[in-house]
Amino acid sequence: MAEHYLRDLQEIDETQVAVVGGKAAHLGGLSRIEGIRVPAGFCVTTDAFRRVMAEAPSLDDLLDQLSRVNPDDRDAVRTLSARIRRTIEEIAIPGDLAAAITGALARHGEQAAYAVRSSATAEDLPTASFAGQQDTYLNVVGPTEILQHVSRCWASLFTERAVTYRRRSGIDHRTVHMAVVVQRMVFPQASGILFTADPVTGNRKVSTVDAGLGLGEALVSGLVNPDVFKVREGEVVARAIAAKQRAVHALPAGGTQEVAIDATRQEQPALTDEQVVRLVRLGRRIEAHFGRPQDIEWCLDGDDFQIVQSRPITTLFPIPETGDQENHVYVSVGHQQMMTDAMKPLGLSMWQLTAMAPMHEAGGRLFVDATRRLASPASRAGLLDMVGRGDPLVRDALETVLDRDDFVPSLPDAGPGGPPPGRTSAPIETDPAIVTELIERSRTSIAALERDIRTKSGPELFDFLLEAFEEHKRVLGDPLSMQVIMAGMEATWWLNDKLQEWLGEKNAADTLTLSAPDNITSEMGLALLDVADAIRPHPEVVAFLEGVEDDGFLDELAKLPGGTEARDAIEAYLDRYGMRCVGEIDITRPRWRERPSTLVPVILDNVRHFEPGAAEHRFEEGRQKALKQEQDVLARLRALPDGERKADETKRMIDRVRTFIGYREYPKYGIVSRYFVYKQALMEEAERLVHAGVLPEKEDIFYLTFRELHDVVRSNQVDGRLVQQRKDAFRSYQALTPPRVLTSDGEAVTGAYRRDDVPDGALVGLPVSAGTVEGRARVILDMAEADLQAGDILITTYTDPSWSPLFVSVAGLVTEVGGLMTHGAVIAREYGLPAVVGVDQATRLIRDGQRIRVHGTDGYVEILS
Repeated sequence: MAEHYLRDLQEIDETQVAVVGGKAAHLGGLSRIEGIRVPAGFCVTTDAFRRVMAEAPSLDDLLDQLSRVNPDDRDAVRTLSARIRRTIEEIAIPGDLAAAITGALARHGEQAAYAVRSSATAEDLPTASFAGQQDTYLNVVGPTEILQHVSRCWASLFTERAVTYRRRSGIDHRTVHMAVVVQRMVFPQASGILFTADPVTGNRKVSTVDAGLGLGEALVSGLVNPDVFKVREGEVVARAIAAKQRAVHALPAGGTQEVAIDATRQEQPALTDEQVVRLVRLGRRIEAHFGRPQDIEWCLDGDDFQIVQSRPITTLFPIPETGDQENHVYVSVGHQQMMTDAMKPLGLSMWQLTAMAPMHEAGGRLFVDATRRLASPASRAGLLDMVGRGDPLVRDALETVLDRDDFVPSLPDAGPGGPPPGRTSAPIETDPAIVTELIERSRTSIAALERDIRTKSGPELFDFLLEAFEEHKRVLGDPLSMQVIMAGMEATWWLNDKLQEWLGEKNAADTLTLSAPDNITSEMGLALLDVADAIRPHPEVVAFLEGVEDDGFLDELAKLPGGTEARDAIEAYLDRYGMRCVGEIDITRPRWRERPSTLVPVILDNVRHFEPGAAEHRFEEGRQKALKQEQDVLARLRALPDGERKADETKRMIDRVRTFIGYREYPKYGIVSRYFVYKQALMEEAERLVHAGVLPEKEDIFYLTFRELHDVVRSNQVDGRLVQQRKDAFRSYQALTPPRVLTSDGEAVTGAYRRDDVPDGALVGLPVSAGTVEGRARVILDMAEADLQAGDILITTYTDPSWSPLFVSVAGLVTEVGGLMTHGAVIAREYGLPAVVGVDQATRLIRDGQRIRVHGTDGYVEILS
């Protein structure tokens, strides 16, 4: 009996994706929502597809060949997928299945017009959008035609696009099955797409309606521009009406054609405002049913809307969950920490447990809720000033939100309290011994952690770690440490402001801070030049390193002449800096100590591009430049009215900035050093769980929060489904770009530089390290792929301390994220590299290999070729 080959749309819901595919499951769900009309029809199930595929034994062989083809070999993919499609289309549909389909047509109207639509089992998952991967055929008339188009839908599972997409997404062709929806055709006056959240800004309170005349194909294929309406709280708040010259209409005998639109109708909106508002109300109902914003295809039939598809909008950035209905304004932590990639659950929860402020997770990123501080005028000014000095785009984004009527509530100022945050009562003396003492305190604390954690395992380890996190926060929040950091930053700001006012010098502090002492991050870049010095004299070691593929190479080195010295140099470097890596605030990222091969390309670049003794030479050269600039500035000040006083004050500030600015990088080094100790202990637990058969692999612990991992260690049980869901979610988060500022309405606010002193066509950013440089742009997203030549300009999304070794061999720096005091900016100044940070979309707008000019003093980048 052929019953299991067909399902009526009315009998289907979202739980049946495996049987009817994504599109049909959604349509079935839609048809059950009160007040939502879906064109009637039925679905030919995946069982029918499997049965037909089994009719052609040659398909197995073709699918085997397809799985072996390199997805980049376009010709082979094209040829094979065409053969598979032809084979499927030529299979005769078995008699009982054909009879079942024609029987269903008789019930729904045998000679009526139908849309025949593909519905694959891997379609429209929350984590992957297959929009447009498979085919839809409109206005198909008569049983023979319909059977033929069902075969075509099955075959469309193997279009070149669909095959390539699956390979890239790691989806096995054999696991995807095709169902086919056969639905009564609607002949609409107008049709289009409704987004229940604004797809551009992400605002969940704004719906966007795209509308055109006739069938929706014209819009989807890009033949015409739609009318666009925006609706907020039941009213149209914006509209753009397009001139409509063409539409797609159905032909009586089947098929569709383009038609020209009568001149009198061309300027008419496709929908009235009343219809737009009514459509959005239906959209809200559908959104409530599926529990997330939807991208909905609709048709206007008479005066009634029919819904022909609904799927989740996969590009929206998620909103932190608060459980209240209040307005919130969130500021991205990643933009302050120079790490905007998605983090895994263990990484997120460890940062939350060790951070100084409460943090909310969304889309694999962390955010701080700034609503309270923005609400009262006094704390608002301090917050805007602080974030503005860090990243003017964040400040502008916050001001944009504040300009909106009443989004942020106004609270009265708290009464006269102590000093405002960030300022401490007694200023500290300019004394290098203070920095030495702070570094010693940090080292002692880490040594104690390493000593005490050795004996801990199982649940006891987790109790120990919770105490260790308190010590971690105590060291981070040490008032003296905070004072030193603020003193260094305030002295920098003072020098920049005063020397611009007195001498017209822009960013004077940049040169004055060259080669400041005690900067652990810039020392790390120079120390890798010393490692290159130990390797350069040994040609066999150099040749061996050029072929390194994996991380076991250190043991091999000792067998070569000069290899022991080389290994000792690399080992000593790893002892001091091996806890670092790209994205190091995420504890789950592999550290240099765990993956030393990451450093090999950088070491080889240093061997090639530098002379022996380069580290000392670079440092000394910077020190001399700073000294010369200091003498020059003081001499020019003394020539001014009241010059002696100005020169004395400036000299005091220069000494202060050079004493304290290097320490700015140390707390992060301390955090990451502790993180590596925590990680090694947790990885030992993971190994025990793998041995006990609780986990399939050690890295699975990365997809659990700290508390969940604690529970797993206590109970020796893990929910494998949860781990898999987290892996899928993490993959989908990686594709999202986190906003600098995010509101509880879901709106991503980017902020803008409001400047008119920049040449046309230049990319605007923040000047963080003075000087102008011209050279070849190298767009590098992964440090291990870096292949730099002297004079190149590094373009990347963000740089955390792990990038510092690359800074010694480049001539300039451009990043998408960053501010005046973030790591990249501090190190660029130390090394004297012209740098512009916070350049929106720099890695997309600048192409690898282009010639560019970086204006580090004025904060913009010109593309020259």
